[in-house]
Amino acid sequence: MPKRGYHHGNLRQALVEAALTLIEAKGPTGFTLSEAAKQAGVTPAAVYRHFAGREDLIAEAARQGYVIFAEAMEQAYESGQPSALTSLEAAGRAYLTFANTHAGYYIAMFESGISVNRTPELAAVSGRARAVLERAADALSRHIPAGKRPPPSMVSAHIWALSHGVVELFARNSPGTQSPFPAEDLLESGIGVYLRGLGLLPKDS
Repeated sequence: MPKRGYHHGNLRQALVEAALTLIEAKGPTGFTLSEAAKQAGVTPAAVYRHFAGREDLIAEAARQGYVIFAEAMEQAYESGQPSALTSLEAAGRAYLTFANTHAGYYIAMFESGISVNRTPELAAVSGRARAVLERAADALSRHIPAGKRPPPSMVSAHIWALSHGVVELFARNSPGTQSPFPAEDLLESGIGVYLRGLGLLPKDS
């Protein structure tokens, strides 16, 4: 990650970037606001002009991460159109890519304990990301008879959980967990098994 520091007129963003560096190095609870201030090249008192505490700083990092994440998911979804299945698979791959390329944001979003409902802005952008999977799930679910059709929100939640599980267990070098298969293959095959169970894929596809 490039070296970060304070740039005149952009202290708030410099602090977020300092926090991201520290989050990657020490985890979301392993640093203090004083360390973030030092990383940004300012005094500890300067932090409180923008953030009430460490959790507010992490929440802003999470919000920015969700913006990047939602845009990546939306682009992946569009790349798979007009096939809902292809769009869903592309969105799953985008999830893995984001976790690998934006570790600091990912940790702030999913491993910090910060609620997505902490601020209206954070809630809105996290909902935007979830909506991508829900659109794909809704399109796929239309192929299931109405009486047997699970809610699209349930299907999207299952796919999200599957993607998140693969990331946490096998794509972020969790201690003691190894897989003989690439994370992308695990996710693709897992989605395939799930969709076959719903009757959305032929048994031999």
